[in-house]
Amino acid sequence: MRKKKIDAPKEKPQRAAIYLRVSTAYQIDRDSLPMQRKDLVGYCEYALNISDYTIFEDAGYSGKNTDRPAFQKMMMQIRNGMYSHLLVWKIDRISRNLLDFAQMYEELKTLGVTFISRNEQFDTSTAMGEAMLKMVLIFAELERKTTAERVTATMISRANDGTWNGGRVPFGYDYNKETQTFSVNGDESFIVLEMYDLYEKTDSLVHTARELNDRGYVSRQHNPFSPVSVWTILRNPWYIGTYRYNYYKIPGRKAIKDESEWVVIPDHHTPLVSKERFDRVQKMLDSNARYRNTPGRSATQKNVNIFSGLIWCACCGAAFTASPGKLHASGYRSAKYGCPNVRKTKTCNAKYTSDTVLGEFLLNFILNVINAQKRFDQIKSPADLEAQLLRGDTFKNVARIDSASVDALYEMLAEYSPADSVLLKKPTVKKNLDPELRKLRADKRKTERALARLDHIYLYSNKQMSDKEYLIKKNDLMNDLKEQDKSIGLLTSESWAQSLSDDDFLEQASSFIMSQRLQEREYIYFQGLAECTEPSVLRSFFLSIVDSVRMRNGHVETLTFKNGISHKFTYLAI
Repeated sequence: MRKKKIDAPKEKPQRAAIYLRVSTAYQIDRDSLPMQRKDLVGYCEYALNISDYTIFEDAGYSGKNTDRPAFQKMMMQIRNGMYSHLLVWKIDRISRNLLDFAQMYEELKTLGVTFISRNEQFDTSTAMGEAMLKMVLIFAELERKTTAERVTATMISRANDGTWNGGRVPFGYDYNKETQTFSVNGDESFIVLEMYDLYEKTDSLVHTARELNDRGYVSRQHNPFSPVSVWTILRNPWYIGTYRYNYYKIPGRKAIKDESEWVVIPDHHTPLVSKERFDRVQKMLDSNARYRNTPGRSATQKNVNIFSGLIWCACCGAAFTASPGKLHASGYRSAKYGCPNVRKTKTCNAKYTSDTVLGEFLLNFILNVINAQKRFDQIKSPADLEAQLLRGDTFKNVARIDSASVDALYEMLAEYSPADSVLLKKPTVKKNLDPELRKLRADKRKTERALARLDHIYLYSNKQMSDKEYLIKKNDLMNDLKEQDKSIGLLTSESWAQSLSDDDFLEQASSFIMSQRLQEREYIYFQGLAECTEPSVLRSFFLSIVDSVRMRNGHVETLTFKNGISHKFTYLAI
């Protein structure tokens, strides 16, 4: 078996992926792209003796990151084993970010794909080319580490000088960026003092949070208070005027650094409570055994299994059962899930999974769906959508998603506006769509197709179109799109105001809380999210979106959403 894995790349047919990129409109299909294309095709045919090649072009995209449609499509096909070589004009055509390039190269090496940079003569099929690239990777790693060290040293130096290093301004205070000073927020500070009064009276985080909510108080994000949020405020020395920095090993986590590494600046700003009162509350918190090791979580909260009832065995059809999992160094304990027939009857050999493994997969797939909806104007086909859905290292072992489900999701994304989450839609919603809204969305799709045709004519047509004519027409179409989006947004906001049942309201509330954590993110580290989010919120969020998950060999085989779409995943052979 080991020999077969080593020999497999040698048997791969010789086929090249040629990647081209220019970053400005003035370069597009004028000088740079034709020159790159002609030279690389010639090199591929005559120097490499490879006549089977595919050209991928990203015109007008920056190299600062890898969020480019043609690049993502190419990498997906490379992961599917379609190419033996990747040929570029220069390394900076792939990426100007050394760390992005290092990650891509490591993946190519794992897949057995030869990387060639024509201009710099990097050819990883030769010993010299491999050595040169290794030097690049060494410097990339050095850059990453030295940059991190410099940033950390600078931040600690600023903290020692009493300078605010950014982040969430503590509840009860306002921050003036111009003067870099803090002032007391009257309304919020009143709630903080009420919190201290209630905790000293009840000696209970749960009762304190409940009473604050009963009085109508909310957090800065207009969310109700939880025992965790109360604990966080009561434990923070900020409220006695002390600025504490470099306290947690990872910001927001419970793992604390050695005290010698802390930066503590007393009398940094106006305090809200006296040191005597703060110390008194700390003793009360310390004496409460329930919160000594797991702040804000009671025994019943610990037993909330996020994915209980959602997971099914693809081998025997049984529902997975939950049990306590690994206790992490940070104090977080995940649940593990397994087929009961493995242990009870031994008639099944299904592998176990856990909150961290399953949550990482589901959450980032959901995030990719959300981002696909936000960027749907850039997605031109179901193949582009599949590439977006499989973005990120979480899905590096996934070869493909069944085409029927991708097509169905593509149609649904085309039907709804970015403000109208498809993940929360029921299968019947499309039938009851408002006629005016349906017409607006159809008009929007026509405008988007017109934009695509305009780009194609400008770039590739034999009929010359001047830059001025192209920009005027494109500007008109973009204005039409903005007006259509505005009209669609008004109609969808009105339709959302329908009455909800209690269960629907809870689902929407949990989804709203989670959406605040997913905003503008490309990747979510599930364990980090789970450590700072109530398990009940995570469970309610997944229950509102996911119908079921079928597991095989420790992998998600089928993921079915509440909107009726069921995605089946095929994995690369390992």
